[in-house]
Amino acid sequence: MPLSSAAAGLCLGLPTAAAALALAAPAWAQEAAAQNDADVIVRAQQAQKQVTSDGDLGALGRQEALATPFNVSTYTAQLVLDQQSETLGDVLENDPSVRTTYGFGNQSEQFVIRGFALNGDDIAIDGLYGITPRQLVSPEPYESVQVLNGASAFLFGASPGGSGIGGTINLTPKRAERTLLRATASYGANSVVGGNVDLGTRFGPDRAFGLRVNGVYRNGDTAIDDEHRKVTVASASFDFRKGPGRFFLDFGYEDQQARQARPTVTLDANVAVPRVPGAGANYAQPWTYTHLRDIYALARAELDVAAGWTLYAAAGFRDGSETGEYSSLTVTDGATGAATASRLYVPREDNNEAGQAGIRGRFTVAGISNQFNAGASVSYQENRNSFAFGDFPASVRTSCGTSALNFCTNLYAPAVVGLPPFSSTPGFVAGSFTTLPRVSSSELKSVYVSDTIGLFDDRVLITGGLRRQNIVVDAFDRTSLVRTTRYDESRTTPVVGVVLRPARTLSFYGNRIEGLAQGPTAPTSALVINPGEVFAPFKSVQYEVGAKLELRGLTGTLALYQTRQPSTYNAPTAMAGLSRFVVDGEQRNRGIELSLNGEPTNWLRFLGGVTINEAEITRSLNGLNNGKDAVGVPDYQVNFGAEVSPAALKGLTFTGGVVMTGEQAINIPTTTSALQELPDWTRFDLGARYVFVADEHPVTLRVSAENIDNRRYWYSAFGGYLLQGSPRTVKASLTFEY
Repeated sequence: MPLSSAAAGLCLGLPTAAAALALAAPAWAQEAAAQNDADVIVRAQQAQKQVTSDGDLGALGRQEALATPFNVSTYTAQLVLDQQSETLGDVLENDPSVRTTYGFGNQSEQFVIRGFALNGDDIAIDGLYGITPRQLVSPEPYESVQVLNGASAFLFGASPGGSGIGGTINLTPKRAERTLLRATASYGANSVVGGNVDLGTRFGPDRAFGLRVNGVYRNGDTAIDDEHRKVTVASASFDFRKGPGRFFLDFGYEDQQARQARPTVTLDANVAVPRVPGAGANYAQPWTYTHLRDIYALARAELDVAAGWTLYAAAGFRDGSETGEYSSLTVTDGATGAATASRLYVPREDNNEAGQAGIRGRFTVAGISNQFNAGASVSYQENRNSFAFGDFPASVRTSCGTSALNFCTNLYAPAVVGLPPFSSTPGFVAGSFTTLPRVSSSELKSVYVSDTIGLFDDRVLITGGLRRQNIVVDAFDRTSLVRTTRYDESRTTPVVGVVLRPARTLSFYGNRIEGLAQGPTAPTSALVINPGEVFAPFKSVQYEVGAKLELRGLTGTLALYQTRQPSTYNAPTAMAGLSRFVVDGEQRNRGIELSLNGEPTNWLRFLGGVTINEAEITRSLNGLNNGKDAVGVPDYQVNFGAEVSPAALKGLTFTGGVVMTGEQAINIPTTTSALQELPDWTRFDLGARYVFVADEHPVTLRVSAENIDNRRYWYSAFGGYLLQGSPRTVKASLTFEY
């Protein structure tokens, strides 16, 4: 090309290139900005908190972790979403102080905290007992699931179901904090398909009104052979926040169905522990089922009457209905798996109401800070139910020589029998099945007062409080409908707690607190000389010391505790063959808890810890059982999980967890029966989630596998009932958030 032509081309090309660069620059900048926005959204999604150590301590109100003389873990809605949790038991698989087992014969989740039972009746919502759906609870409608380790009779009042000596669970409903539209589609093995939606908005002048709605639906076969589950949940929360006042109104509906769900197993006297069936094996009868339906509502109002002072009041109710056909196995030969089983049909209805009111405030006198609380609470519960066992034909029971109430089966090759008619044996059918008779009613009332004083700029916090509680329980005959027993007892339960904070990130604490449960009633029996005698409420006493440390995004808690709980037995009398039912026994549980939660870096997260238990009988008839292990309480429990988000794999998080449980006693050995124990077990879980941005909205894909090697193991022996661990369970979900 001639020089002149080249020069001309260059003169024309440079302006053209410059113009092209000028036109392209805004597009590049927009693309880079969009990329940066996407990175921010992804990082924000990955940084959501899954657990905190703050908590709502009932009468003491909400407290920050290091200012609390108790061990509290609060699992957030983000954890429920990330771990695809479907029940409270799934959520509490993260807690080393908790194990989840089943109630007798059915699929109700029962929690064991520090070696003591917490029944489904004794889980609180927003500090109120009796409102939570009993048996099975879906966690999706709740902003947090709080676990308070230890007794709580002062903090939350006596539990109406008589459990909760080792700990309390309190649920906080989801409420509107911002505009939210979140939809999740889910799939689980073998064919559980469903999803949930979570919608929220604030509106009106100054955004004073809020509305939050949640819906859940799942239906399909689980990883256990022939087991089917169906769940329908709806909840709504309305709130109004204006000036010094706040008002909340929460509604909930749950419908839980389980068909041919794998039952628990009991062992006949002196029967060796059978080998564990296949991980997915099912020994339930096709006609067994559980159907639970609950409707509940609660309202709360708060009014700031002066600087630092708040009046509050709350009330709620629950209407519950449940029916079920149950059939659990009793193994009669541990080597062959030979067993017997029965039929039990139970329809039940519950009507509960609860309320509380109080005042809390902060003030300073002579340089000493005070956190004052006073209030009152009331809870009323009524239960109506009937029951019927079945009569089985000779053809299904003669081979093992059992009575008409049972049939012959086998743990490893379960017999399939038809649904039998109701039993004709007197005493094995009771109550009307058209209009269920009232069986029991209870009323719990209390008043409380406390003060937490702060010394040396709140580096020393001392809490003292008293709650006076009255428990009234009536029992009624299912046939005559007349009241058979009445129980009316009152007790005062104190609390003392101390927190020392030598540094902002370190605290040491101690507490003495009591548990309170309805006292027992002596059984009606011709062999008991005091039938129907009602005993005073059980008072357990807990002592606990510990330390909490916050460092580099981590919160570590160390707790040492001891709890003594009364127990009952039949004491012989001078009259041959007759005994007296007495409350003269005692069980002592003590242990060490160590937990570690948080994010030491922006790519690593820890969740879990370890608990060491020593649960033994310390007082028994003539000391025969003193020093023996309590049934179903492992020597140690480990729940530990980790999440890793590699910087090189933007938006991707790998998850892993291990659950370990020590040996568990199945029975208390005697001169005629040897000790039976479940061996220790270990389970591994793996998962991953990936966050990406679609049209400026976060989308999260999750996949997880519980019990990845499909290990077979006996999970729990609490109460003497063997519960088999779940098989490998794969879950996947896709969440879109607007």
